[in-house]
Amino acid sequence: MLATLDTPTLLFFISCLVAVCAFEFVNGFHDTANAVATVIYTGTLKPRTAVVWSGIWNFLGVYAGGIAVAVGIIKLLPLHGMAAVPLTESIALLLAILLAAILWNLGTWYLGIPCSSSHTLIGSLLGAGIAFQWLHPDLAQVNWAKAKDIMLSLLVSPAFGFAGAIILMFILRYVLKSMQAIFQEPDPLARPPWWIRGVLVTTCTLVSFFHGSNDGQKGVGLLMIVLMTFLPLQFALLGGPEFDSATVRKTTETIRDRMQTRGEAGLVAEADVLLGTLDNYSEGVTPKTTFAVREEIMAFAKMLGNNAVAKSIVKEEYATLKRQVEFAPWQAIALISISLGIGTMIGWKRIVVTIGEKIGKRHMTYAEGATAELIAASTIGLSTGLGLPVSTTHVLSSGVAGSMTASKGVNNLQPDTIKSIGIAWLLTLPVTMGMAALLFALFRILA
Repeated sequence: MLATLDTPTLLFFISCLVAVCAFEFVNGFHDTANAVATVIYTGTLKPRTAVVWSGIWNFLGVYAGGIAVAVGIIKLLPLHGMAAVPLTESIALLLAILLAAILWNLGTWYLGIPCSSSHTLIGSLLGAGIAFQWLHPDLAQVNWAKAKDIMLSLLVSPAFGFAGAIILMFILRYVLKSMQAIFQEPDPLARPPWWIRGVLVTTCTLVSFFHGSNDGQKGVGLLMIVLMTFLPLQFALLGGPEFDSATVRKTTETIRDRMQTRGEAGLVAEADVLLGTLDNYSEGVTPKTTFAVREEIMAFAKMLGNNAVAKSIVKEEYATLKRQVEFAPWQAIALISISLGIGTMIGWKRIVVTIGEKIGKRHMTYAEGATAELIAASTIGLSTGLGLPVSTTHVLSSGVAGSMTASKGVNNLQPDTIKSIGIAWLLTLPVTMGMAALLFALFRILA
């Protein structure tokens, strides 16, 4: 497979793979605090035990999380347009995205500011995508519909984390009236009761697992973009060069015939477009025809998916079409799992200190720690199920702030820390967009 690449291209390919792994590695230790801060600051687990445990469950989360979020990341870049320009320009685009995301993550980590790796990646993808579209308006359009969905999830999730934590804290105070000890600042020299440790370890495990299932998929999506850029014939469609166009044709014809019977003119017309694109593919398998088939399958599947009744009628055929474009090889998932898992075990302390000590004006209670993590785990799990990237950092940080606000009001928060987190949240998108666009312009000139 790699034998199809000449030596310079192979070196760039390896560089991009290393950059994706580096992003996921940094993502691991940047976001570890979201899972382990509560168990560390309540004395439930020793720091080293906590981060190793979190790393294992992040690793498992990537494997079990599916690829819905990864597909969402892939859809943000105009891969069909990238296939029509020189490979050096596509390489410049990829390296700009990865370097911008890594630099912002490292900078905020060094300053101890909880910042969203998801926000960072989306900003980098959009910035580079806009620059690419500006240069090639006839080839590429940024997928603003998908970007809108993702940005909405990033915007709503912190508010949900803050409000959800407040509500859950009030419920716990009402239900657990006889257990006031869990709402008091714990003795730093005493270990919590066994049942509290069990609850906190469980919530830490859930956040770690769902962080892997959501954030790990972003790395899988990036890796698939790299593979499709350098090896489009092998990875743009399921089966690569041996893609079974005859099966897809038969499936599409079956759907068209059934939709014609139902009088679904729009779906029939879209099916005919896909069949015509398959004709061009059969006449000559090139990156251009391969991505054309990919785009048409995605467009047809999306239109079909938006029609609930029609989708239910051709459920198996719909699944067959989606499998052709929504997949990831196990090797890619394994590579991202290892990078995220190892990263989780390193460099965790800076952000942990911020979440554990600097969001509130006093020590975190058992109830506050469990509340923040329960809200974070449920929000991230729901977002993963919906195929939307969400910020683990923002959800859990806002959950911690919400639980502490529920205890003693907003005066219980440290304004300087909240201000720093808020500024980072506001700056992340424009800064990463600008960095990615500028780096793309620079790398394009150098190429």
